[in-house]
Amino acid sequence: MGASLPPNLNRRDHLSMSLHRTEEQPCHIMGIVNVTPDSFHEQSRRTTAEHAVETALEMWQKGATWIDIGGESTRPNADYVTVEQELQRVIPVITALRLRNATGLISIDTRRPEVARAALDAGADLINDVSGLRDPEMVSLVLERQCGVCIMHMQGDPQSMQEKPSYDDCAVEVSTQLLETARGLVAAGLPAEFIVLDPGIGFGKLLEHNIDLLQRHELFRGIEGFSVLWGVSRKSMIGQITGHDDPNQRLSGTLAVAATAYYQGIDIVRVHDVQEHSDLFKVLHSID
Repeated sequence: MGASLPPNLNRRDHLSMSLHRTEEQPCHIMGIVNVTPDSFHEQSRRTTAEHAVETALEMWQKGATWIDIGGESTRPNADYVTVEQELQRVIPVITALRLRNATGLISIDTRRPEVARAALDAGADLINDVSGLRDPEMVSLVLERQCGVCIMHMQGDPQSMQEKPSYDDCAVEVSTQLLETARGLVAAGLPAEFIVLDPGIGFGKLLEHNIDLLQRHELFRGIEGFSVLWGVSRKSMIGQITGHDDPNQRLSGTLAVAATAYYQGIDIVRVHDVQEHSDLFKVLHSID
């Protein structure tokens, strides 16, 4: 497992293969590297570029296909980060990683087109936009650069998203919105295989909404067969189910979701704990 570029495979094909499950890689792992002082899981915080780079290199070695670099916390009521601060946090990390690993796959976790463009210039392969491409400039950038994109659903924004979120039919409403955005990209010329859809667990959802989204994941495929990503690692949903308020105690619950993802055909799981997920998938693959 890992992110080396296979022989005789160009980067676009490598990108496409790394966004969709294969027989060899039934569920890809995206390792989270938060270059922030305030992300909800304290142990995931990396406050220096050097520490972030070493963490990412270790994650690749342990089995991550993707490294997701973020410089802005999007937990509920997170502190505001300027564009300049975000750039200062993430670009040195991406630049260093590209020098250290020419073929490793890198995702930039950002809502801002300026940051996304600089990240692509530094060597990132995919834009992971938690705002779901609300900014037309982000749409234009994705189409211009023909890069990978993860479109996530969020009701409201990080400051307001957990203030009485409401849906008539959560899975239908969320999937409809994401598919509409994805199909707009395809109609404008982006290959469908470069698009990943993320239901946005915990982003403007209550526990029943989150469970509904996980149970009805096939709604997100569409006739195009879009890739699906789950980002549930150590989130409050796990704490609500298990009774663990401390994110440090939510690994076992997170692994239960990952095992479900494996058997339900989810393409990518975004996680804090790469080694544990890599071990889990190796064992499941060996006995499947």
